[in-house]
Amino acid sequence: MTIQVGDTLPSMKLMQATSDGPKEIATDDLFRGKKVVMFAVPGAFTPTCSVKHLPGFVQNAAAFKAKGVDTVVCMAVNDPFVLGAWGREQGTGDAIVMLADGSAAFTKALGLELDLVPRGMGVRSQRFAMVAENGKVTYLAVEPPGGFDVSKAETILAAI
Repeated sequence: MTIQVGDTLPSMKLMQATSDGPKEIATDDLFRGKKVVMFAVPGAFTPTCSVKHLPGFVQNAAAFKAKGVDTVVCMAVNDPFVLGAWGREQGTGDAIVMLADGSAAFTKALGLELDLVPRGMGVRSQRFAMVAENGKVTYLAVEPPGGFDVSKAETILAAI
């Protein structure tokens, strides 16, 4: 079942690339007591994700902070090294927290996985964005396959 507005996010671990190597990030720590925007992409370095999705959040990072967002997170079903490299290439700096869900465990717990096995890309995340306050989903936007409208930064800013 897909997570819904009003649901509490599951307690799990995601991974972040750091200068000391991969670091586990507990979702409880990430979301507790904070207003967080999390968006997910089917894959780092993929066309729409690299040209439109992530850049929109980077460009609007200050606008999210101005609306009371504590953290903006980009998540993908890739390994933390790939997410770290993609973040550096995209100039995310400290504005966007790049988190890897390498085995899609968190994505599956949300019910937002995307089966791209027939296309040789494995299980990925659907393209989505959510707002969570203190670990509870207050807004959720999931794109239809191939879509890029409801989860883009400008749409999420307008919804907050």
